[in-house]
This record gives sequence, C-alpha cells and structure tokens, in this order.
Amino acid sequence: MKFGKAVVKFRVPILILTLLLMIPSILGYIGTRVNYDMLEYLPEDMETVIGQNELMNDFGKGAFSLVIVEDMPAKDVAALKEKISKVEHVDTVIWYDSIADLSIPMEMLPNKLYSAFNTENATLMAVFFDSSTSADVTMDAIREIRSICGKQCFVSGLSALVTDLKELCEREEPIYVTIAVILACIAMFLFLDSWLVPLVFLASIGMMILLNLGSNFFLGEISYITKALSAVLQLAVTMDYSIFLWHSYNEQCETYTDKEDAMAVAINKTLASVIGSSATTIAGFIALCFMSFTMGLDLGIVMAKGVLLGVIGAVTVLPSLILILDKPLQKTKHRSLIPNMEKAAKGIVKVFPLFLIIFALLIAPAYYGYSKTNSEVYYDMGECLPEDIQYVIANSKLRENFNIASTHMLLVDTSVPSKDVRSMIKEMEQVDGVKYVISLESVIGSRVPEEILPESITSIVKSDKWRLMLISSEYKVASDSVNKQIDELNTILKKYDKNGMLIGEAPCMKDMIEITDQDFKVVNTVSIFAIFVIIALVLRSISLPFILIAVIELAIFINLGLPHYFGQSLPFIAPICISTIQLGATVDYAILMTTRYKSERIEGNDKTTSVQTALATSIPSVIVSGMELFAATFGVAIYSDIDIISSMCMLMARGAIISMLMVIFVLPALLLLCDKIICKTTLGMTKINNNLNWRLSVNEK
Repeated sequence: MKFGKAVVKFRVPILILTLLLMIPSILGYIGTRVNYDMLEYLPEDMETVIGQNELMNDFGKGAFSLVIVEDMPAKDVAALKEKISKVEHVDTVIWYDSIADLSIPMEMLPNKLYSAFNTENATLMAVFFDSSTSADVTMDAIREIRSICGKQCFVSGLSALVTDLKELCEREEPIYVTIAVILACIAMFLFLDSWLVPLVFLASIGMMILLNLGSNFFLGEISYITKALSAVLQLAVTMDYSIFLWHSYNEQCETYTDKEDAMAVAINKTLASVIGSSATTIAGFIALCFMSFTMGLDLGIVMAKGVLLGVIGAVTVLPSLILILDKPLQKTKHRSLIPNMEKAAKGIVKVFPLFLIIFALLIAPAYYGYSKTNSEVYYDMGECLPEDIQYVIANSKLRENFNIASTHMLLVDTSVPSKDVRSMIKEMEQVDGVKYVISLESVIGSRVPEEILPESITSIVKSDKWRLMLISSEYKVASDSVNKQIDELNTILKKYDKNGMLIGEAPCMKDMIEITDQDFKVVNTVSIFAIFVIIALVLRSISLPFILIAVIELAIFINLGLPHYFGQSLPFIAPICISTIQLGATVDYAILMTTRYKSERIEGNDKTTSVQTALATSIPSVIVSGMELFAATFGVAIYSDIDIISSMCMLMARGAIISMLMVIFVLPALLLLCDKIICKTTLGMTKINNNLNWRLSVNEK
C-alpha cells in the first residue's frame, strides 16, 4: 500500500521522469548496432570459428563472396576486376588474370582451372574482404561492388545475404510495429470497456518498449531477430498487466469514493497478481539464455528485461496516466462485447468427459507432428528471403552457370609437403559433390617450382603458417548431402594435417545444426523446470504444476506439430524460441483460472461449482489476453517477407489461440478429474474433502 500511495502522490513527477528518459532511450536505440549474421553466435571454441579467426589474423581475409559476370568480354572483366579491387575493404580479387596474362587465351588453361572460372556465357571472380562477414564496412563494400558491376553481375556469399537482410529488415520494421499497434488497438476496442483506454495502454507500454530498446545500447549489439520481434513481443506479453490494473481500478472505484485511494489499492493488488504472472514469462525468456548458440542469450536478456519494464510501467506510468485522464476515460466507456459466461461455463463443465477424451486423443498425433517438425527445420538463412532479392538471384545464377551451391575453405599447415597436399586434393576431389579444389599446387602442378612464382601470386593463398584452398561443392548449405560431404572432407584433411581446418558457411552451418539440436533439449528442460517451480510456489501445490504444464505443453505440441501436417518447413530457431515463449506467456491463462478454482474450493464449494465459477470468471480475461497476443503478432506474420520473422509471429499468434482454447475447454476437465489429488497435494486444501464429508454427514442426520 505504501508503494501504491507513493505512485499516486508522485504521479506527475513519474510521468515527467519517464518522458525525460525517452531522450537517452531514443539515442540508445539509434546507437545500438544490429547483427545480421547468425553464424557470429556460434561458440568461440568451435573449430570453424577458430578457423575464421585464423583466416582474418593470418591472411587479413574475413568475408568472402563470389561475383558472377554474364556476357562480358575478357578485357572488360579485367577492368571490372580492377575497379572491384579498389573498393575499400576489398583485400583480394581472384580471377583468371591473377594467374595468367590476358594475352594467353583462357582456353589454353588446364581444363579444371578454366571451368572453375568460366562457362559459355559467364565468368566467376572470388572476392575476399579484410573485414568480417557482417561488419558495416563489408556491407558498404557489397553495395559499392553491386553499383560498379551493374545488371550483368551478381554478388553471392554470406555478406551479400546479410546486406540484403539488413535492408529488408530496416524497410519492414516500422511497418511491423504499426501493424501490431493497430491490430492490438482493434482487439482492445472490441474486448475492453472504454474507447480511450487502449490508447492510454499503448502510450504506457510504448514508453517501456522504448526504454527497453534504448537500454540495449549497454549490450553492445543485438541480433536482427531480437530487434524485429522485441517491440511486438513486449507489446503482446505485457498488455495483460495493463488490463489487470484497469480492471482492478474499476473494481476498487465501486468500493472507494476517492479515486486516489482506489488506485493505490489497485496498484497493490495488480503488483501482487502480476509478480507470479510475469515470473513465468521471464522464466521462459531466461531459459533461452542457456543456449550454446548465443542468439538465445541475446533474445532472452532483451525480452526478460522488456517484461520486467512492462511490470514497472503497469504499476507506475499507467496509473499516473489513468488518474490524469480519468474524466475522459470514464466518459468514453462502453459495454464489452464479451457476454456473461456463466451459461457457457456450465455447458463446458457438464460435458467435461468429452474434453478429457479429446485431450487423450490429441496427445499422440500432436506429439508425432511436433517431433517431425523439429527434424524438418531449415538452417539456410537464404531460404528465409524472398526469391526476387539480389542474394537469392545471385545464388541461382551460381548454380545455373557453374553448378556451385556452396564454397568451403581449407587451411592447411605450410609444413605439410607439397606432395602430400596434392595427394590430399586428389582424394578430396573424389568425394561426392566436390567439383574441384583450387590451390597453388593444383594450379601450377608438380613441375613448376613454387619458389619461382612472384610473391603477388603466392601471398594470395599462402602465409608463413597456412595454405589457403577453395573447395567448390554442388551441394546446398545446411543440406544433409553437404554435411556428409564435410565429414568426409574433414576425415581426409585430418589424415594429412591434424591441425588443418575446414571453414566457410557450410561447415559453420553444420556446427550450428549440431549445437542447436542440443540447445532445443536444454532450453525445453530449463523452461519447464523453472516454470514448474514458479507455479508450485505461486499455487503452493505439487500436483497443479503438472496439470497446468501438461495443458500448455499439449498446446505447444499442437502448434509446432501443425507445420508437419501442413507440409511446411520452419527456420531452425523458431521451435526453440516458440516452445519457451508460448509456455511462459500463456501458462498465465491457466494460473488465473486455477487460482480462482483453488479459492472457491477453500471457501467450501464443491468441485463442480468451483470449476464452473473459475471458468465463468476467467473466460473474459483469457479471451482478451489470447486475442490481444494473437492480434499483435498475426498481422506481422502475414505482412513480413522474411520467413524467420513471419514464421515466429505466426507460431505465436496460433499458439495464443490454441493455448486459450486448451485452457477454456481442457483445463476445467482436468481439474474436475484430478480434484482429489489436487486437494491432497496443495497447501490450504488438504482438509477440504474431510470437511465436506463431515458437513454432508451432519446434513444427512
């Protein structure tokens, strides 16, 4: 109560302080770097990451791209190569004239070398940059190369993907937020009892979102997925707290004539209610921090921080706004569209065995689809982009003209004899899907002494410590075929050089597949355990956490199982994140209903009456919360051209509806079925059945 009274007393200073904090928040938001390279979130101790660092440290080479040039004479290509090599942060451009003079016809080159760079109507250049894949300067260099090359040239590689992804995200993000706000407003206009209050909610939550985004500056950088989803997610999962306060305030106004007293009590009651509610949501996001793939840590910290700020805003900024705008808020009240739910609750309780049967029948197909969806995800980030984007077009040209789907790099110790290197190359070229291995040895052959070559040529692919080789593969990044190929290439490499490293996009993706598969299990276990403990503490029960988590987990299985039955493939990060977000954000619906059921039973009502009352009073809140989460994410899912954003928002929207339906129809049935067990394993309920039996026997006498 002291806190509530303090907020009421200092409401004007609270609003002034919050508005002043918007200034550094905006500056922090602008100053926070966004990372668009998923591979940067791999653990630093992985060999592929170590190899990428070695390439940068020893050769001064970081990012790598292939440039396809169509229908251009050799002299013009040579001139183009010179222009590209002068672009800032381009370290090396390798083409035919890097090895031979243009006066020698290309056709006189060894067949392998000729076919590596040429087809009937196209030629290929390999471009190395002296900066990392997703560095801002690398993306600037990619844009400049594209402007120099014109329509006859196509730039592939991970840096080109990152560049296109950044531009697409920056173009779409303001629209995401606008769509989420408009649809959330529509949902609140329909389901709340005031025309003005949704705008007040949005003002309060909007300030908390901006505070969250601005404070990301202290993290150094955030991932593009975090940036794209955090505002929408924070709006969706923290709106409930505002609704709790508004309902509580209106309820207290019926008891207290003084608005300030009513608000102080409402703040006190809301804070008590949302602590348990927000704890489960925060636990879901914190679980993401246990991922080895540190993008989970990135999203987890930002969203946990967002939920915490949402709670703070709901009990400080929002009450201040409501008190200041109380008169217009009261004047704009209207009847909620949600009718009295007593008849509906009575009907649901009456046929509860039917819902138990449905629950039992759904388990097997839902879990089967869920397990299949997890194995049918894709890891190639190029697949999340529209087909008409420049990177996707370049990759298609690369496959059409050169039958190259991915390029690996080999770092081999210079102490390995040239004879062994040639033997290793021959073995590697026999591996399925390997088109060729380009190295100094494969180009000059065994008859030309390496010592007579100018340093300008040898320095491109050789340092004091490493030899650099390129392997062209016919297999797509993140495919089963390329992963098998990488295993075979690594086996051959380690036979000749135990310290050698196979690096590049495909080997990094293979590592990501392996660690995220383990991450999925870890995150699920941590989130379920953490939320189990929170529910057990909030409801003071051993049995209720099992029941509540079972209901929401089935909703998750259904949600993540549907893509398998629909023939859809999800981006790899979606199932990991959604399983924890849906559990943390929607288990609140179940806690709300169960809390009311528990209080009704403690007051002495029988199990049927208790469940019926809990259901009737909870349905409006569950519908408002579920529809608000649906509204905030569904529009983004429909609009976004980035599949990873679209898929995650669609899963959240669908998950909100499925969880809502499971809580309304299945949870009451389980509470009725397990009533005796619940009473025996819940503090404050252990004597309920004994007291009820005693009263019945007295009545009979």
